[in-house]
Amino acid sequence: MLIRNKLILRFMVLVFAIQLCLTGFIYYYSARARELRFYHRLEGKAEQTANLLIRRLSLDAEVLRSFRKKDLLTMHNERISIYDAQRRLVFHLAQEDEPAPARDAEYFTKITRKKPARFREGKVETLGIVYRHKKREYLVFVAGRDQFGGREFDTLTSILLWGNLGALVLIIGAAWLFADRSLRPLQRMVAEVKGITASNLKRRVDEGNRQDEIAQLAMTFNQMLNGLEQAFENQKSFVAHASHELRTPLANVLGTLETASAYDTELPAAKRSIDSAVEEIQKVIDLTNGLLALAKADDTSFARAPVSFDEVVLQAVETAKLRYPGRSIQVDFGTWPESVEEVFGMRGNAQLLQTAVLNLLDNACKYSDQAVRVQLGYESRRTLRLTVADTGPGLPPEEAARVLEPLFRGRNGHDKPGYGLGLAITQKIIQVHAGRLLLDSRSGQGTTVTVLLPAA
Repeated sequence: MLIRNKLILRFMVLVFAIQLCLTGFIYYYSARARELRFYHRLEGKAEQTANLLIRRLSLDAEVLRSFRKKDLLTMHNERISIYDAQRRLVFHLAQEDEPAPARDAEYFTKITRKKPARFREGKVETLGIVYRHKKREYLVFVAGRDQFGGREFDTLTSILLWGNLGALVLIIGAAWLFADRSLRPLQRMVAEVKGITASNLKRRVDEGNRQDEIAQLAMTFNQMLNGLEQAFENQKSFVAHASHELRTPLANVLGTLETASAYDTELPAAKRSIDSAVEEIQKVIDLTNGLLALAKADDTSFARAPVSFDEVVLQAVETAKLRYPGRSIQVDFGTWPESVEEVFGMRGNAQLLQTAVLNLLDNACKYSDQAVRVQLGYESRRTLRLTVADTGPGLPPEEAARVLEPLFRGRNGHDKPGYGLGLAITQKIIQVHAGRLLLDSRSGQGTTVTVLLPAA
């Protein structure tokens, strides 16, 4: 179901439910008020009749026989019944000449001076009271039909019924208007988003007043577009760099082989050409392996196991020393919290972590002729901290901001071996281990890379 239809339906249900509750409230209290008014009228009639017939006329039979119906009966379907202390019917007068109903007897023992009897038979309502005169107790029942009050109540019922039907029509219109007004910013946003394609990612969604929920959604979407635009730019840069890095050695191989085919007539010259071609092909293989490693670094389905991160660091240091003989790599272990059970322990993949640390050491040794400092410690009880620092040439701010991009290399690194994949692979490995990689590099002051990983 469309959100518009859901909003319309929910708005209708909510408002109409409130309308029905209000209608029920009015209906109930109107019915109650009519009933109380009529019973009050019956009570007054009962008191007046008792005063006349019992107090003044003492229920004199001859006088009572002289009364006509219209002298005492003033309501529709009215009747008057009087019972003495022995609960014998001593007076009865009804417009329809009907006998006193047997139901009166059900209330003989229930009526008190403070609590009259009240009951209803069809549209006829009856009230019974206790009347005392000369130490005698009488029960006076007066019944009648509230024709005028009933007509008023029927009119009110019709008004409520037709009013609710009319209100339902208005509620439907108001619900449609409410949904239309509420969703109009979203419709505008949808139209704007449909106009954003891969060829015009610089367009952005109107953020409105930047305060309400729709504006926050637009701001969030624009942030996503910023990231998407950056990802597209990174992809273009990656493709351009990868194409360049692959094209250069392949072009060298092709040129070497063409030259060898055309001019190398002696075995030593042909061997030199073949060696040069092999060297270039090895560069292609190394680059391809690096790109494959970068793709695999995004895989989060690898098996995780308890890892001693200090052993991972030491193994990476030993490997780096074999690559760079004579280079000094200083390793310092910091203190650890007393509550730690397994010092420098964590969960992850030891091989991937060793690759990440080795890439950091390789970069540090590659760009620095001085000693490389490695420090392993705790940032907090739940966080390991690894720092690799060198005293190389460092990077200017604009290059430091892009150094984690795949295949990006600073100006001072073009004469060094490599393809600009090491830090990108390291960052992805750290990210899949729920860690962070922080880089601080300044021109002429070297580079410091800090890795934060969750401890066991």
